[in-house]
Amino acid sequence: MPEGDAVYRFAARLDDALSGKTIVAARAHGPGPVPQVARLVGATCLGADSQGKNLFVRFDNGLALRGHLRMYGTWHVYRPGESWRFPENQARLVLEVDDAVVVNFNAPVIELLEDRAIAYHRPIEALGPDLLAETFDAQEAFRRFRDPVHASRTIGDAIMDQRIMAGVGNIWKHETLFRCRINPWSTVAELDDDAIHEIVDVARNLLLASVHRPNNLGIGRRPKMFVYMRGGQPCLRCHTRLRRARQVEDIRFTAWCPVCQPLREDQAVRPG
Repeated sequence: MPEGDAVYRFAARLDDALSGKTIVAARAHGPGPVPQVARLVGATCLGADSQGKNLFVRFDNGLALRGHLRMYGTWHVYRPGESWRFPENQARLVLEVDDAVVVNFNAPVIELLEDRAIAYHRPIEALGPDLLAETFDAQEAFRRFRDPVHASRTIGDAIMDQRIMAGVGNIWKHETLFRCRINPWSTVAELDDDAIHEIVDVARNLLLASVHRPNNLGIGRRPKMFVYMRGGQPCLRCHTRLRRARQVEDIRFTAWCPVCQPLREDQAVRPG
């Protein structure tokens, strides 16, 4: 599933291709804004941006497109007449301007909204602070982690809850917790305030590094993967074999280092 950094990069590509240009053709397939998307023809694109895992394309007629890629969606930009990498029947949305064709493939969520209503749209209204926003509110993310409703959840599940902070998925769950030396099965209640603040800080800075923005990790490129998709391999820090197990809420496997991210004796939840 594309995470906040990937969606941020998609938005930058779409912004380059569409911003300031007039939509000359638009079509959609499948559920969603199939007949309504024609309303975009003749409108000028004001730009594209992202919020967590959501991507928005905004227009001067007051409308906006919202896309969520879930597991398999992607955005492509082509030159007019250029062959597509996927067949037409996988295209959910096609937007054309004079010098570019923007295609969304396989996204389960493509919807046409009034731009002014986006902030009140239920999937957006519930989002926590966006880790890549210039105005990211770390204290608000901390406050949401400390909501009692999350106390018994494992940190490996809670860190991916977009209602707490928006942008972390399976990749940055792994890498954030490894760098913080926190076991993914620690519950939120078992972590002290310093640990929660560190998780928020490291997650934000890993995403910033991934999109080549200034960060306090001193990384100018996409960060190295220490544990993601490396279950059973040696830890790159201590050479212990990485373990893996299914998280409590997430059916995917989580990998961790039993030395760098040790279980506590009193830990309430243990990997199965």
